[in-house]
Amino acid sequence: MSATTGATVYDDFFEKTALPDKFEEKKSEIEKFITLHKADNRRVVLVTSGGTTVPLESRTVRFIDNFSIGTRGSASAEYFLDHDYAVIFLHRQRSLLPFHRHIQHNILDCLTIMKDETATSLLSILQRYHDAQSKQRLLPVSFTSLGDYLHMLRAVCMLLQPLGCQAMLYLAAAVSDFYIPSNMMLSLQLVPKMLTPLVKDWTPQAFVISFKLETDKSILIRKARKALEEYQHKVVVANVLDTRKTEVVLVTNDSEEPIRLTQEEVANGTEIEEKLIQTLSSHHSKFCASQEQS
Repeated sequence: MSATTGATVYDDFFEKTALPDKFEEKKSEIEKFITLHKADNRRVVLVTSGGTTVPLESRTVRFIDNFSIGTRGSASAEYFLDHDYAVIFLHRQRSLLPFHRHIQHNILDCLTIMKDETATSLLSILQRYHDAQSKQRLLPVSFTSLGDYLHMLRAVCMLLQPLGCQAMLYLAAAVSDFYIPSNMMLSLQLVPKMLTPLVKDWTPQAFVISFKLETDKSILIRKARKALEEYQHKVVVANVLDTRKTEVVLVTNDSEEPIRLTQEEVANGTEIEEKLIQTLSSHHSKFCASQEQS
């Protein structure tokens, strides 16, 4: 696909999908957040999380959805905060949120008499949450539909441009493959792969990470390398559906780096995202150092 054709495809998508509610208000909040942390020379990561809906009608009652509830994105956001990032958390409305995810399903249990270790665990979560809030290092921004998500993604990327290599994009949201233009509600069209303009035009200096989820392990690395070649970004987090919570592979142009949980770590409740974010933070530091030297 030529650059001209590609640009037309992307522009066509944005012209056929409505802006999200309170779009300018959200952009203003994001811009203030980025400006605050740019002044402190803090790295900023955009974490996208949760699934995207595709409305089947203009007054949306019915829609196409996917199974993602934002587990990886919300967990990863917490660990980015632990590594002193400022986090823009672009998430599906009502999906899992950083810190809140620990108590959403057991809030009544939390209000009854608990074992000491449970109380200690919740206290640690509460302390981490209040630390992030008091330092204004976490900005949740919600979306619902595919159109909402991609409009917000483009807007955030453009606002992140001044950060250069200090910006990271961690694209964990489950993006629909098809959309229905608002004037053709019964006609599915293929969603353009927005990684192309994101890497080339929206945030060309950022450290961009995408995800590749497959059901067949034998094709996983090949698909990840194909994505790197096509979109020219920095890292693909490759994972298989059945083992995604205990094993991922970081694929770059010149390496494959497995990250696994041991049986002991699984038994102790360690999350794969903790090890994943630690490794990605190190890669990001090396990337920024190389950019400063060049």
